[in-house]
Amino acid sequence: MKYILVTGGVISGIGKGIIASSVGTILKSCGLHVTAIKIDPYINIDAGTFSPYEHGEVFVLDDGGEVDLDLGNYERFLDIRLTKDNNLTTGKIYQSVINKERRGDYLGKTVQVVPHITDAIQDWVMRQAKVPVDDDDVEPQVCVIEVRQELLDASFDSIEEREFLRVTHCLVRDVQPSATGEQKTKPTQNSVRELRGLGLSPDLIMCRCSTPLDNSVKEKISMFCHVEPEQVICVHDVSSIYRVPLLLENQGVVGYFCRRLNLPIETKPRKMLAKWKEMSDRSDRLLEQCSIALVGKYTKFSDSYASVIKALEHSALAISHKLEVKYVDSADLEASRLQEEPVRYHEAWRCKHSLNVPGGFGVRGTEGKIQAISWARKQKKPFLGVCLGMQLAVCEFARNMLDWKGEIFFYKHNPGQMGGTMRLGKRRTIFKTKNSILRKLYGDVDHVEERHRHRFEVNPELTQHFEEKGFRFVGQDVEGERMEVIELDDHPYFVGVQYHPEFTSRPIKPSPPYLGLLLAAAGRLPGYLQKGCRLSPRETYSDGSGSSSPDSEIADLKLHSLAQE
Repeated sequence: MKYILVTGGVISGIGKGIIASSVGTILKSCGLHVTAIKIDPYINIDAGTFSPYEHGEVFVLDDGGEVDLDLGNYERFLDIRLTKDNNLTTGKIYQSVINKERRGDYLGKTVQVVPHITDAIQDWVMRQAKVPVDDDDVEPQVCVIEVRQELLDASFDSIEEREFLRVTHCLVRDVQPSATGEQKTKPTQNSVRELRGLGLSPDLIMCRCSTPLDNSVKEKISMFCHVEPEQVICVHDVSSIYRVPLLLENQGVVGYFCRRLNLPIETKPRKMLAKWKEMSDRSDRLLEQCSIALVGKYTKFSDSYASVIKALEHSALAISHKLEVKYVDSADLEASRLQEEPVRYHEAWRCKHSLNVPGGFGVRGTEGKIQAISWARKQKKPFLGVCLGMQLAVCEFARNMLDWKGEIFFYKHNPGQMGGTMRLGKRRTIFKTKNSILRKLYGDVDHVEERHRHRFEVNPELTQHFEEKGFRFVGQDVEGERMEVIELDDHPYFVGVQYHPEFTSRPIKPSPPYLGLLLAAAGRLPGYLQKGCRLSPRETYSDGSGSSSPDSEIADLKLHSLAQE
């Protein structure tokens, strides 16, 4: 097992997660099996109770783990399936050590940070790094670990002495303050100095900057940080995050890893990266635009809907359209806003696009979402409701089409304490009819398995009233007790799903519900369905087959095709 440690000082949001994902991607493109671990400093057991405004979205894994959104980047870039133990928190470590102490595992010894906490972290990482994350169930060869630098002193102080990790330390640091436009090296020098004070020497310094590094700046970093020029990597702003692996590969990062870690890499064309380049090039050339209104509660912070935006981007790229997302605060659509701030109210309602209503919690803004859903239903505008978005579509239809005023048609799943008590993780949904649009988009399958994160559910005893009015519950759980998918008759695309399909969307394997929304918004859904849910040749990658599938060599790398979806 080879370990790569990615850290980056105290500045957040400079791209450590993207760097870690990109490093994993270029190594996987070389035929290696790669896994990833994120180490977070907070004492929370997991990310489940986080506010989206503070940490961004909560990403959900197959096993129900509620984790940091960076694990979503790892899964999308590497096309792997991680588990909850791939996100290590201070809370998890202390909980595991305390549980051992309560069982008497330490034989009466005094439990301390050193060695018990540090040993627990190292044991956890070594154990989790071996867990297969690819479909072929092969043990990984490389583990990329992302950790904030302030954790290194407490967590990894005995790494080198115990020869625990043969680590490549990729140090990420912002070197160009936007205020002056002048590239500064002091932040990088200070960060490296702090790292060396912990006994760790960086092997690669990834310099985040808005423009390519000047040679003089690169040489200065090399000299003052005691590394060779080839160890200073420029990660400047690019048109798409999917160009970052290409940026690293072009600067010789693969060759350096191969020499430093003695990796078994063959010198052959990296066709997986060739696909990424083609995908990025296509993205830059797009001319047609498709607009989606994202009606949500946390629209002031785009990371709150990180996976939703990625799923929309993946689908837009698949149909060769440039995506325009209009963020609409659902509270601005409510009548109370008209009284308080009429300008904001009318501005919000001026956005007449196809609608995506994602999940959320609490009552704030729900009336605005219901009003938006009502407009989409009546105006026959394409609509996709996810989790709470689906539930509110049920509410809207009950109010306005069934004339229900206050009846209770939801019940609560697993009431109790907040953390980890929802219906979480991968669950099976059975399609109850062959005429479902969503079933066709999934490839005319009998069932799908998607990730869930919800507490409330539709009361199955009342669904007959909806069905009689053309509001179909076309997907249900295995027992037929939970309503998973809704579709509306005589509408171009009115779909709601109880699960979160955005969590399994991939750059070259877009999520079918989101793909359907983009196709409907572009006016191309009927033609797509008529052609058997296949894209036109101009929208496929250059394998010469005219199909939506990546070529066989890419399929061998476990990248699934659109056709399989």
